Amino acid sequence: MSMFTEVIMDYYRNPRNRGQIADARISAEDTNPLCGDVIKITANADNGTISAIKFDGKGCAISQAAASMLTEHMQGRSVEHVKNINKEDMLKMLNIPISPVRLKCALLALKVLKMGAYAHLGGELSREEIETL
Repeated sequence: MSMFTEVIMDYYRNPRNRGQIADARISAEDTNPLCGDVIKITANADNGTISAIKFDGKGCAISQAAASMLTEHMQGRSVEHVKNINKEDMLKMLNIPISPVRLKCALLALKVLKMGAYAHLGGELSREEIETL
């Protein structure tokens, strides 16, 4: 097993920020119908900065590790920062080769976080933005 794969497995077996925030101001959930992954992200923001963020769900090691890594990355960052995170940033975070079949698994948490952040900021993700994920 490569060192990078070991990191993914560590995040999968020992997830950071797993759970849900009661009364969260930011909340979104989505599924990957191809493999059944489910991710829900809840967060609170104070003065535009994410003060608490958690994820919950089920699925493959990649989807769950990605959600864990993303919530860790976003703690203390601005909600606006979410708009700027893209597919390449997420793949760099994961730091393993992702096959086309697994790409939706790797990007589900990012899609969910973006949905929640856009709703919180008073907008919504466009179809174009969703398709570029």
